[in-house]
Amino acid sequence: MLRLVLPKGSLERATIELFEAADLPVIRSSDVDYRATIKDHRISEVRVLRPQEIPRYVADGLFDLGITGRDWVEETGASVVSLGELAYSKATSNPIQVVLAVAAGSPWMSARDMPDGVKVSTEYPLLTERFFAETGVKADVVLSYGATEAKVPEIADAVVEITETGRALRAAGLRVIETVLISYTELIANPASAEDPERRKAMEDINTLLQGALKARSRVLVKLNVEAYDLDRVIKLLPAMRSPTVSELFGGGSYAVETVVPKETINKLIPELKDAGATDIIELPISKIVP
Repeated sequence: MLRLVLPKGSLERATIELFEAADLPVIRSSDVDYRATIKDHRISEVRVLRPQEIPRYVADGLFDLGITGRDWVEETGASVVSLGELAYSKATSNPIQVVLAVAAGSPWMSARDMPDGVKVSTEYPLLTERFFAETGVKADVVLSYGATEAKVPEIADAVVEITETGRALRAAGLRVIETVLISYTELIANPASAEDPERRKAMEDINTLLQGALKARSRVLVKLNVEAYDLDRVIKLLPAMRSPTVSELFGGGSYAVETVVPKETINKLIPELKDAGATDIIELPISKIVP
């Protein structure tokens, strides 16, 4: 039913892992194969292509559904429907930033400080031209085919480049002076396909599975037993999504409690629960969380 296109390159591994976690494993003959399959009746075809190309292919109807970054949707100006942000990138759950960076010793503190004719190297020429047009600076924007951060100061005065942490830019002796765009990974759809009820339902199903897998990454399930006289103290420690599930154990006088908590708090929470009287504490991973 759905023709799906997934990103090759920096997002590739993280995307394949997400689909695996969503119980939609991507099957390829090798890591360099551009064709793939997903054994799900809602997905008829899978391709793995460069994220720069995906917005246009989806807009043109070559694919019904795709995953790419907001940066490439903006750069291409493709007419697509966003089905929502997917909170992951190549290394973290943070969005990437498209930034304007200059040499660390440059006197420029913002784009408006730059003179007309400033040479800017970037893989995002259209996005960069729009950005400088809005600032009123007539920049000389030059397309870069990679290693963009290495072009200052000999080849360019500044760069517009993506970063997650800023580490690579700092290592190249650059300093960020503007954020041009905050770019999330997105699930995008062809407008005509999104208007078809059957295809739209399939798209929403896929999105639910992906979002559920992403949400589960930051949560764990905690189960424990507690005597009745310690129950209130234990409950007060538990930050539940709604409220903890509490069940009286056979024989009375004690309870089983379970709830979902943020994974980042679990190493602090478990000792606190034990000190409050909880016993038989179990921490379990979660595959999906669907509200």
